[in-house]
Amino acid sequence: MRDDDWLADFMAAEGLPEDFRATFEWVCRPLADRAARLRQVRRRTATLGLCGAQGSGKSTIAAATARLLEARGLTAVALSLDDFYLPLGVRQQLAREIHPLLAVRGPPGTHDVRLAGATLDQLRAKGRVTLPRFDKAADTRTPRGTWTTLATPVDVVIFEGWCVGARAQGLAALATPVNDLEREEDPDGRWRTWVNEQLDGPYQELFARLNSLAFLKAPSFEVVAGWRAEQERKLRERTGQGMAETEIAGFVAHYERLTRWMLAEMPERADWTVELDAERRPVGER
Repeated sequence: MRDDDWLADFMAAEGLPEDFRATFEWVCRPLADRAARLRQVRRRTATLGLCGAQGSGKSTIAAATARLLEARGLTAVALSLDDFYLPLGVRQQLAREIHPLLAVRGPPGTHDVRLAGATLDQLRAKGRVTLPRFDKAADTRTPRGTWTTLATPVDVVIFEGWCVGARAQGLAALATPVNDLEREEDPDGRWRTWVNEQLDGPYQELFARLNSLAFLKAPSFEVVAGWRAEQERKLRERTGQGMAETEIAGFVAHYERLTRWMLAEMPERADWTVELDAERRPVGER
């Protein structure tokens, strides 16, 4: 029996097109191989970071890779940085105290980094851990009773997120706005400087827990808005909630600076980079 006999059911449940099989072969299977080797070498939990722009497919890839590892007899968890967003009320407080743009979830500084770190630590320790879940439609965490509890340690953790493993920019780079959002709503650079400081401090402490980093490289920032629009369309179909098409470009603008920075600098230092085309198909690696 092949270790991917479950794949057809997985694709049907996730509503994935048939061409996901190519992504599975070119990304999920090699990622699972890397994770299994790392687990064997470490002889304890292997924690892999999976970074990619919004809509690049990282959540699906992480879930499929974890399922493949389980089919091979390992315990594996796909953990999303998105599930550690600060609730709206907390972000609104940050917006009042630091900068209004911090009400919008996504950039560094809008996650519960301490909870994320504690969760990663517990996944490596003996005991049990409860994994938080964030409801994007409601913009807050789901009730604790809906969270998954599992035994630990696990063999492999795949920690995915749009800025997982990212590094801060140099201060000189912050001086020039990258889009209308920064020019009009952050003219003095206070928001982007604070976000950069969070990335340089607490987030680096979080990312230091990673044993390896994989990067799904979009062809350009310009395709990201289209990918995000597809995500929101699926969210509206599933829940009846989600951003309208007219809201998406403004939302993605909050991510533009760091996304462009990662596209430029991360391929040279990630342990594995997979280049994607505009349809999210893998077209190369390094």
